[in-house]
Amino acid sequence: MCVGVPMQLVEIDYPAGVAEAKGVKRQIGLQLMPEGSLAIGDHVIVHVGFAIEKVDKKMADEIWEALEEVLRMMDEEEESA
Repeated sequence: MCVGVPMQLVEIDYPAGVAEAKGVKRQIGLQLMPEGSLAIGDHVIVHVGFAIEKVDKKMADEIWEALEEVLRMMDEEEESA
């Protein structure tokens, strides 16, 4: 399964940048997004180290809620095994 993770841009030096999620910062590639289309504070979906889509904060929060629910379910399943 492939998962894209919502992250918030904290640095931009196109075609690279730094994004943060849950206190973790990662260098990411921005070259799949049009130059000038992103700003510090924007939320993007990061997949295999590249920003692939810009999303609003509400969407980023909803995705994180869903990811956290999946992780909780996996933990519960592991504990019951």
